[in-house]
Amino acid sequence: MNNGNAWKEEQLLVRIGSHTVQKKPIKRARLIYNPTSGREEMKRRLSDILTRLEQGGLETSCHATIGAGDATLAAAEAIDRGFDLIIAAGGDGTLNEVISGMAVKDQRPPLGILPLGTTNDFARALGIPRQWEQACDIIVRQQTRPIDIGRMNERFFINIAGGGSMTELTYEVPSKLKTMLGQLAYYMKGIEKLPRFRPIHLAIRTDEGEMEGEFMLFLIANSNSVGGFEKLAPQAHMDDGLFDVLLLKRCNLADFIRIATAALRGEHIADSHVVYFQTRHIEVMSEDYTQLNLDGEYGGTLPCRCTILPSHLQVFHDAEGLYKGKLKNGAKANDEQTEGDTHTIEE
Repeated sequence: MNNGNAWKEEQLLVRIGSHTVQKKPIKRARLIYNPTSGREEMKRRLSDILTRLEQGGLETSCHATIGAGDATLAAAEAIDRGFDLIIAAGGDGTLNEVISGMAVKDQRPPLGILPLGTTNDFARALGIPRQWEQACDIIVRQQTRPIDIGRMNERFFINIAGGGSMTELTYEVPSKLKTMLGQLAYYMKGIEKLPRFRPIHLAIRTDEGEMEGEFMLFLIANSNSVGGFEKLAPQAHMDDGLFDVLLLKRCNLADFIRIATAALRGEHIADSHVVYFQTRHIEVMSEDYTQLNLDGEYGGTLPCRCTILPSHLQVFHDAEGLYKGKLKNGAKANDEQTEGDTHTIEE
């Protein structure tokens, strides 16, 4: 016959995916999702996702976004309502809006990511799997790490800011085309833009110095994964308090294609057309009309001033190395598992 202590110990364990972890008190999660992202995968998976989160001990309610900026308002409201954690489900654009709503708050709960969009650069850099089941398991394990975010003028970004030739294509592709074709839609738009590949004159100021010249594009990265290129900013880490800046000098189309091919292997930094450095602050100015890209979305026009905000958010990640991630510092993660038997609230 089992004694009381054995029974009590069994009640302190919960199954999360293929792992068994210790239970802790129930926490309230707010799931903010884009119903049209990733070929509408989120709409199809919503019920299963909520079930898996609740089985892991998260009392989860959800908010479906209804237009540009709505996820930002929803994230700010979730903090005001006292949710213990926020989950962003969608692509990089949805994630950008959610962190923008969180970044301005004094108290910021941990952030979970379900990478269900067409592009998921930041989740890829963080080592969060594309499979929704595994991404949910990382959230319910509740192991967090601090990450930096960037501020450009009065807006925020979590992964990338930039401008110049080719950087506009991520927000110029129609949503319906992204839903139908996925990543292929970006390649098609890129081919369409190649004949209009032109340099812009930039003046750049950092804490370390100034430069001026003709450039095809500039990228200000917070992670190593940008635009599907996993080695575009090979020295970038999300927790080092630094931007990684990449500038492509004036070049012809053949040079650009050669450099882009080298970038797939992470071998572009040594090219004479590439300028690469790290900084905490950067200003970019131009007399040319230049649109800005923030995490794959339209971010206004130059001039811009970017500042890194070190360790500004806590993000759930794969602390135990079950999946591949890239974080520089080796500090131990905060481990807070949660309890099951909760209810779903659809709002």
